[in-house]
Amino acid sequence: MASDDPALQTLVERVQGARAQRRPLAIRGAGTKSFYGETAQGEPLDVTGLAGISSYEPTELVISARCGTTLAELEATLAGQGQCLPFEPPHFGPGATVGGMVAAGLAGPARAAVGGVRDYLLGATLLDGRGELLGFGGQVMKNVAGYDIARLAAGSMGTLGVICEVSLKVLPMARATATLRFELDQAAAIERLNAWAGKPLPLNASAWWDGVLVIRLRGAVAAVDAAQALLGGETIPDNAAQGFWGGLREQTDDYFGAARRACEESAATRLWRLSLPPTAPPLALTGALLIEWGGALRWLCTDLPAARVRDAATAAGGHATIFRANDKSPGVFTPLAAPLARIQRELKRAFDPDGILNPGRLYPGL
Repeated sequence: MASDDPALQTLVERVQGARAQRRPLAIRGAGTKSFYGETAQGEPLDVTGLAGISSYEPTELVISARCGTTLAELEATLAGQGQCLPFEPPHFGPGATVGGMVAAGLAGPARAAVGGVRDYLLGATLLDGRGELLGFGGQVMKNVAGYDIARLAAGSMGTLGVICEVSLKVLPMARATATLRFELDQAAAIERLNAWAGKPLPLNASAWWDGVLVIRLRGAVAAVDAAQALLGGETIPDNAAQGFWGGLREQTDDYFGAARRACEESAATRLWRLSLPPTAPPLALTGALLIEWGGALRWLCTDLPAARVRDAATAAGGHATIFRANDKSPGVFTPLAAPLARIQRELKRAFDPDGILNPGRLYPGL
């Protein structure tokens, strides 16, 4: 991207000034994901002025956009060419930006089938803690080789640098979609999902809650029709299905609405994001549960002690993240093992030697 861009120059000067004064900065776009991660510290650094789609090559399935570009604009541009971000990044509110999407690294219902944010990140331009612009990756798949530094930005919560511009791989929209409903208990739903995962089915998304399993088939017309005939179940009309998956993606449905209210009303209640092997059996934990990603993502709203939730997730072969809570004192993300913690500290030191960018946003003290 052009280094003489006025909006970019403003950010460079702000970072350089903050470094000279050892003043921390809290990178901020629209703030729609400010609830996620550890509490932001420092003077706000507004990046929304660095906006706009830099380039788009529909035939190459690649789009580049600056960090302050809204997801709504990006997705509308892609939709105009019959293309999309297949990992369905959540907005969580109006004005959600491309930079926030990458920094948070969150994906929607299709994540298990198509991959996550970092799988579609071809290149990135970062403004590091020295106030220097660094470019990584490229704008075509063949350039993404060797040490793929750009993808470190995905899920980094802005701790490695200000994400100024990214290049993303996009895909054509699917020709056909169908949503099916089944009445199954939790154990049966997990077993059924894992059985289906071993078959050549266009299974794109799944969700289980309160005795009901809902799946989405997506792909070629013939493949979706054949799978629908094979699996059976109750077909949900397209309009209702779109509302359901949209509510799940944006966490505006009944489950997440109730979880958000519970977290606001009680300091002891937390919404946990459990990442587990999809074959893991039901956990012996009380609370409201919703399962996505073929059993690999399990949301749990509970007032159980954090140590108990994390111990159960670890015993099942996974880990637990506090997604929403008033009390984040147990730490939002699962503590890293010593070797991984050292790598994380060294990365932070390499990109932000004075620790001024989003300090503590990922892990306390980082």
